[in-house]
Amino acid sequence: MYDFLFQTFAATAILAAIIMVTRKNPVSSVIFLVVVFFATSGMFLMLDAHYIAAINLILYGGAIMVLFLFVIMLLNLGHADWSDLRGPLGGMFGGAIAIGFLGVLVRSLVGNTPATPSATPAGEALRAAAAEQGVIGVVARPLFGEYFMVLQVTGVLLLASIVGTILLARRSRG
Repeated sequence: MYDFLFQTFAATAILAAIIMVTRKNPVSSVIFLVVVFFATSGMFLMLDAHYIAAINLILYGGAIMVLFLFVIMLLNLGHADWSDLRGPLGGMFGGAIAIGFLGVLVRSLVGNTPATPSATPAGEALRAAAAEQGVIGVVARPLFGEYFMVLQVTGVLLLASIVGTILLARRSRG
């Protein structure tokens, strides 16, 4: 069951990402990006990374998606129209998703895969570090220590993108 769920989340993330980049409407793309975030969080849950799954949903599924929708609305790039999903191409995508899920189901039921993830040296090291420092400490120490500059540069890039979007919106309106 473990493998089936993990492979289902992985297949969902891959298919939603493919559909996301092929949409003409930016609102449809954002909706499929939300599906990718949820599927990725599901994979993190299956790997016993509950903290990262929660942060992924809260930070990306919440805050970053609100930012994307704000940019789309600010630039007036499109309205919520589901015409991207209708027609023969939408039916082919739906059929491909159904066949993919059926393949994953058959593989997990027929295949000789173990029901639980195998223990690896990296997994044991993470469990030992989590027992010593706590789960948040394992994530926060490298983030605010070794990768502090990367975190700061990412924040500056996000700020610059917001300012650039506001400037583009003001130029296009007046």
